[in-house]
Amino acid sequence: MTLVVFDLDGTLLNKDSKISTYTAETLARMRARDIPYTVATGRTLQAATGPLKDHHFTLPLILKNGAIIWSPEEARYSHHHLLTREEVWHVLAAFTLNDLTPFVFSLQRGQRHALYHGPLKSQSEHKLADLFEAERELPLAPLTAMPDEISVINVFSLGSAEAVERVSASIAEEPHLVAYSGIAIHEREMGQHATSKAALHWIDIHHSLGSKGNGINHLRAELKIDHVIAFGDGDNDLSMFECASECYAPANADPVILDAADEVIGHHDEDGVARFLRQRFQL
Repeated sequence: MTLVVFDLDGTLLNKDSKISTYTAETLARMRARDIPYTVATGRTLQAATGPLKDHHFTLPLILKNGAIIWSPEEARYSHHHLLTREEVWHVLAAFTLNDLTPFVFSLQRGQRHALYHGPLKSQSEHKLADLFEAERELPLAPLTAMPDEISVINVFSLGSAEAVERVSASIAEEPHLVAYSGIAIHEREMGQHATSKAALHWIDIHHSLGSKGNGINHLRAELKIDHVIAFGDGDNDLSMFECASECYAPANADPVILDAADEVIGHHDEDGVARFLRQRFQL
């Protein structure tokens, strides 16, 4: 049995964070041929539900970079790797020392998520909070309201490249923590006088076992998968590429992913994944 696994942002979704008409038709053709597919994404369930709605993603979904797996059939999280209280406070201390505002994603009773955040200091942080609350339907509360006993999935922030690098270095020796990072806003988007050092970067820290690769291995065993075809564009997709039978990167992918891919395919905003699949499976 072959399973196709998609990253979402920058891979399956277009620049508007949607599944295009062409890609939707490709997924329909895959269903007609009984070719199963799912996602491995950094999004929460609520954030992934919007673009996936009406496209029949019925298999378990690998969410938050593999920290949690949602089973649509059972309407519950079947698998998760959460941070301990000590690990959370270590990460929060590292963020505070480097003047980064933490966004703490938690798993609540009833299979719901909530987000706690530090004082918002910039326009980008306010926009991020609005995005999480409005578009992704995450209840927001100040970090001071976060209970001592809490199930934390990951901690996220935006900041300078230097601050992100210092935080990554500070948790590098922690055996149960892993940090992913990348450019959130390029210097060209910040104005003509901005430099590469001014680019806004993101950092996401969660349990080291909560990787997309471990998520795929979990599905391999659960669904009795023989062959995995993976598509991704960022460094959080490396573990997925390492365990996949075949791995492909859209032309817009990060250099490290382009190098790791078996083949570079079309741009994510030009239906690169769907066009490749139509040829690969003669859909």
